[in-house]
Amino acid sequence: MPQITMTLDEIEKLATDALMGAGASQINAASVARSTWRAERDGVRSHGLLYVPIYAEHVKGGRVNGQAIPTVERPKPAAVRVDAKSGFAHPAIDAGFDAMIDAARSQGVGVMTVYNSYNCGVLGHHADRIAEQGLLGLCFTNAPASIAPTGGKKPIIGTNPFALGVPAGGGDGDGDGDGDGNVAFVIDQSASAVAKSEIMLRNREGEAIEPGWALDVDGNPTTDAAAALKGSMVPSGGAKGFGAGLMVEIFAAVLSGAVLGKDATPFSGPVGGPPNTGQCFIAFNTDTFSGGTFSGQLDNLINALTEQEGTRLPGSRRAGARARTAAGVEVDEALIERIRAFCS
Repeated sequence: MPQITMTLDEIEKLATDALMGAGASQINAASVARSTWRAERDGVRSHGLLYVPIYAEHVKGGRVNGQAIPTVERPKPAAVRVDAKSGFAHPAIDAGFDAMIDAARSQGVGVMTVYNSYNCGVLGHHADRIAEQGLLGLCFTNAPASIAPTGGKKPIIGTNPFALGVPAGGGDGDGDGDGDGNVAFVIDQSASAVAKSEIMLRNREGEAIEPGWALDVDGNPTTDAAAALKGSMVPSGGAKGFGAGLMVEIFAAVLSGAVLGKDATPFSGPVGGPPNTGQCFIAFNTDTFSGGTFSGQLDNLINALTEQEGTRLPGSRRAGARARTAAGVEVDEALIERIRAFCS
């Protein structure tokens, strides 16, 4: 496919214009577009521009409320609860973020749940944002069912990632999530062997998927991306991976009051109403719980890991991608034209 080069800022503006053209408010479009900027910056193509036409189509079709105005409750000093109003997750998270950070600093821990929500993009970016504030961040998000329990064929939970953002000596305090704070590392992994968006990307480009990624509708292993999307994802680590995804479902859906993955409509495709899935974010004041020893212990742990030849910290590949994408990103011209069709 013909490629063109775009700067990250051009990508963000294009995403904003397309989402507003589809019917999203400026504040909602800007929040989602910033997530697109981060995904392309970090080389996570599956969550970048590739998703913008899906977002825009869902706004136009009413599967996500592009005009939603999230409401924020603070039922307890350390608790924040956000109703996304069937809108995008990103502006809902933005709406409650400062209250969660305030709770963590004043109470030692701040917990934010989000319900009636939607795809929140790269979960690790939200963990990164918490870590930039000098706090330890633990994040969960559920998704429409795509993983069957071990031994079964019918999907019960989604890819259900969790992410951990670890601060290094305190954050810069701006909270923009752009990677300019003191973050030691970020772990971001799903319950499936690979993110479902990776299979969507392979299907779009007519490429086979890797063995061990997915099963067809009959529960047989497949390397056909289309068959995989009709079947189920393989959990990472078998029963242990399914267990991790089940834990995420408890935090992101059961605790938040969101729709369970088994009952949610897909994040892709035109069928159904809003998925109304959920998220959970926990921010810890490290000194409150460690008595001031967190940074020293963390350095000890990191040194033990990195001093071994051939090892690396989680997230280091994304750090490398940021250097490569600073001057621009190569994108498919056909995808750009598809996105521009939504711009008003």
